Amino acid sequence: MKQNNRGANTNSIQMLIDIVVLLIAYLFSRLYVGNAFVDNAMMQCFSIVLVFMIIFIASNKEARIYDVTLFFYFDRFFKIVTKSWITAAIGTTFIIFFFEPTYVVRHFFYAYLVSSFVLQFINVIISRILQIMTQNQNAPRAAFVGVFEDYEKFNYFLNKTSMRLEEVGYINLPGRSSKGVYNVLGEIKDIEKIIRQNELDQIFFFRYSSEPADYIQKYVDICMEMGVTVRVVLDSPMLHRSNSFVSSIGVYPMITYHTIALNQYEQMVKRFIDIVGSIVGIVLTSPVMLITALAIKLDSKGPVFFVQKRVGQNGRVFKMLKFRSMCVDAEAKKEELMKNNEMEGGVMFKMKNDPRVTKVGRFIRKTSIDELPQFFNILVGHMSLVGTRPPTLDEVSKYGRSQWRRISIKPGLTGLWQVSGRSDITDFDEVVNLDLEYIDRWSLTLDAKILLGTVGLILGRKGAY
Repeated sequence: MKQNNRGANTNSIQMLIDIVVLLIAYLFSRLYVGNAFVDNAMMQCFSIVLVFMIIFIASNKEARIYDVTLFFYFDRFFKIVTKSWITAAIGTTFIIFFFEPTYVVRHFFYAYLVSSFVLQFINVIISRILQIMTQNQNAPRAAFVGVFEDYEKFNYFLNKTSMRLEEVGYINLPGRSSKGVYNVLGEIKDIEKIIRQNELDQIFFFRYSSEPADYIQKYVDICMEMGVTVRVVLDSPMLHRSNSFVSSIGVYPMITYHTIALNQYEQMVKRFIDIVGSIVGIVLTSPVMLITALAIKLDSKGPVFFVQKRVGQNGRVFKMLKFRSMCVDAEAKKEELMKNNEMEGGVMFKMKNDPRVTKVGRFIRKTSIDELPQFFNILVGHMSLVGTRPPTLDEVSKYGRSQWRRISIKPGLTGLWQVSGRSDITDFDEVVNLDLEYIDRWSLTLDAKILLGTVGLILGRKGAY
């Protein structure tokens, strides 16, 4: 008989507690507003709370905070709760001010934001304390089958999650010494007897890649026949080669290996920041762009913009916009200048005092004004505010296998390579390493640091030529 396992790893109690906490914040905010809380305003304010609650819970769920297998670290949970609160606050703010709220509604909303933030942080602390106190109460009785060292390590990790288990003991494998081993319930060959004597609800099997595929199957069948839940912990060498997670498509279990962030919530926030940032950038820099366009026209013959095919995420080709800073036939002259290339490896081309650069071009390069049109590339989604440097088709054609990974994300207007000393780096491998470091370390916080570093770099006019 097939059972519905939806929500099997979901901490529904914690989700319910979060909803109750948000409703308590509503009551506090209502008391704070006091007599000004007329009937019409009450309905509007409750609607606001409902929208906030839906966004907050959905954001938390997307971040897996309700997954019982997630490690419970205070700093991690505070970070997730803060992100969810900010997302809910921004989303609700847009909705509120679209309908032109009254003074009472605005007053209530500000009070609700403060009270919900404070109460949720208190909630994280109290929830963790209660979790530790009640972890073994009415929890499933579980035993572990495998190598004792793995049992100890796994149990250490298990205690950091909110998964409720009463640890009964360890079931030894054939031929394994019991010396120095504690909580031994017996050997795996006596598993039926062990289940009966210890009233077990669940058994964890460690599946080793060196074992035959059917090694533990007969014991799993015994457990299933007896109605005991089985959890198989995979131990494959491939699981340690890169970040990975296990999911399923229908009845097919699936392990996903990845080297880039796949968190949809953070990707959505990053794209939102790109859209807002590019629009703000276009509006604020439009006077500068108009003056630059005029200066380019007066300085030399040719178009205002330099449009060049660049390689985006995973090899996608797009047309990147820049203000023209070189003479019209710059590409034709590149071959004869390759002997002066200052970048080691011959993949990228960079040359100080490049003779192809015009007078205006030299200025707009030094001030990074030539890159302002890339805000339009960011707006349409070809690029991001922060990413890796967008390479040319010629560069990518020379990439080795490991270098290809630097284009596994969208290229950026700025990045770790730029803020680490753009013109000082002459080794292409170092450029690749910085880009890969950014990919491996990527977070919204890192993006914010790079953006701030870029502003300081431009104001200091350091590292560009």
